[in-house]
Formats: sequence, C-alpha cells, structure tokens
Amino acid sequence: MSDRPLLDTRRAVRRALAGIAADAGTGTGAGTGTAGHAPPLALVALSGGADSLALAAALAHEAPRLNWRAGAILIDHGLQHDSAAVAARAAAQARELGLDPVLVRRVQVAERAPGGPEAAARTARYAAFRDVAEERGVRVILTGHTRSDQAEQVLLALARGSGTRSLAGIPEQRSIGESAVLLRPFLAPDPEITRDVTIAACARAAIAPWTDPHNADPVYARVRVRRRVLPVLVEELGAGAAAGLARSADLAREDADALDALAAEALARLRAHPAAQPAPAEPGPAEPTQPEPAPIDLDARGLAALPAAIRHRVIRRAAAEYGAQLSREHTLAVAALATEWRGQGPAFVPGIRATRAGDVLRLARQQGSPRAARG
Repeated sequence: MSDRPLLDTRRAVRRALAGIAADAGTGTGAGTGTAGHAPPLALVALSGGADSLALAAALAHEAPRLNWRAGAILIDHGLQHDSAAVAARAAAQARELGLDPVLVRRVQVAERAPGGPEAAARTARYAAFRDVAEERGVRVILTGHTRSDQAEQVLLALARGSGTRSLAGIPEQRSIGESAVLLRPFLAPDPEITRDVTIAACARAAIAPWTDPHNADPVYARVRVRRRVLPVLVEELGAGAAAGLARSADLAREDADALDALAAEALARLRAHPAAQPAPAEPGPAEPTQPEPAPIDLDARGLAALPAAIRHRVIRRAAAEYGAQLSREHTLAVAALATEWRGQGPAFVPGIRATRAGDVLRLARQQGSPRAARG
C-alpha cells in the first residue's frame, strides 16, 4: 500500500497552517506561540467520515512540528437516531490520534428553513464554530472539503445559472467571528486531494471511517450529482472531468476576486456623501430605536459607463449594505435606471427602493408596500 495519500494529506495541512502563520506575520512554518504563551489552537471539524478523519490524522501529525496545538470539534446535528453514538465514536478516534481538546456540541437544526435541511444544518454548524472559537480562543477550524466536493459544487452552480462567484466554488478560507479562520486544506490544487485520496489515507493509517447514510440519499441534489451526474461525465469525457471542474473553480475565483476588487473601488468612486437624514422622532415605547441607514447616492452616468460585470457588482454591493441580496433580475432592474433611463419611476427590489433624479441614482430602504409607494 502506497504512502502517497497519507503524505499528500499531511503536505496539504502543512501548507495551509504555514500560510496562516505567514499571514499573521510570524513567518512560514511556525505558529504564533512564544515564550510564556501557548501555541495557537487549531480544531478539525470532525464528522467521522473519511475526509475529516484523514484531515484529523494529518493535523495530529503536522501541528506539533509547526508549533500549533491540535484538537477537534464534533457537531451533533441530531438528524439521525444514532447521531450521539456516531459523535462519541468519532471523538474517541480523535483522542486516539492525540488530539486535545476534543469538543462535542449538539445543535438545533431549524425545520423548513430557506435552502432546505442542508443549508439549515450548515447554518447551525457554523454558529457553533463561531461560539467555540470565541469560548476557546481558537485560531483555526479546519474542514475536510476535497477537490471532489469542489467539482460537485461547480456543477450545482452551473445548473442554477449562477455567476462567477458561485462558479468559484467553495473558498479555501473564510473568517469565523472576529479572530478565527475557517480553513479547507484539501481544496488547494496542489497536492490534489480527492475523496479517493482521503479514503486511501485512512486505510494507510488504519483508521476506520464512518459512512454517513445521508451521502447516499438521492433526496439531496449533491448526492444525485455525485452518484449519477459526475459518473456519466467521467464515462463520456474521461477520468479528468472532475479535476477539470475543480480547476474551473480555481480560475473563476481568480476572476471573481479581481472583479470584486474593481467593484469596491468603483463604488467608493461613484458614491456621493451620505444624504443628510432628518432627526428621528422620539420613539414610543414599542418603536425601534436603531437609526435608519442613510440612502446611498451613486453617479448614474458613471455607473452606466462601467462594464456590465463591474456595474452589477457595484449595485449588489450597495444593496448588501441594507442586508439585501439581489437576484440577477433585481440587479438588472436597478441597473436600467442608469443605462436605460428615460424618466421612468422607481424600481422596487427586496427591501430597497431605487430612484433616479438627474444624474443621481439613489438606493433607500423601502418601508411598507411598493404599491402604496407608487400611489
């Protein structure tokens, strides 16, 4: 049996932790521990499956060499009758690997949540990650997403008709709370860690992974992609089809990052000073006391002159300041006030009223029914 899968998983973890250390200004290959201070703490998000177990084994091997403390966090979603037993078994495996602390958290998954049960479980899981990171001073939480997951994510994004950011797939890194980072070492292109690699790494390390029955349930779109769609692509297009999809995510992410940076610069350039707001009336006992966000005024001609990819990102960024996530249809409705304005009235998108007066396009909070506002 080859050692290559085991060595590749370790190399992926080593590179990821070294990158975090470098970002923190501590140099490559070392954590932030100094004399009189404990080394930083990294927790692997452990489910007991092959991906997270291979990650746990790699973290347990590499962390001491990089001056990190290594532990595990297990989230029991309570979605299966034996979920507590599964979590306990995985916790025991983590301790056998030498991980400490090993934390188990039971979460409540909302029923009938937007996005379905997968999205609800993910929301509950990430909330637990944030809480644990704050409680324990965790620097990094690592998850076992692989290049196989990335290929599936790209196919799902294509089927939804999503834009470049969605096609960029699962990010390798994101913030959790104020000081912690969520890290996905197995998403990096080199070494290429697929689901087959993590299974082989567990076998080489003599670790027995748990098989989640949800990963075989065709009620989930991701399972159908994994078990039905991708095998057809591989059969018809060759064994490299999945790897090609994951590479497409890498390329899309580079483009999306560049376009987002240009959009941020354009929004700052086109934005007028916040409009003065009238002093709010004294709130009654049952009225909210939070101030209403100021309208956002943009140079409509400057917005129209931007390439569409930048213009639409500017509009979505501005809308996000009101907590709104605009669909393409909504974005185009607002953009038309800049590019196709002929004196038409306002555009109403979720929670926002967009109007134009002269060369100013204004986004403001929409209160009440748009029909009443039109009247």
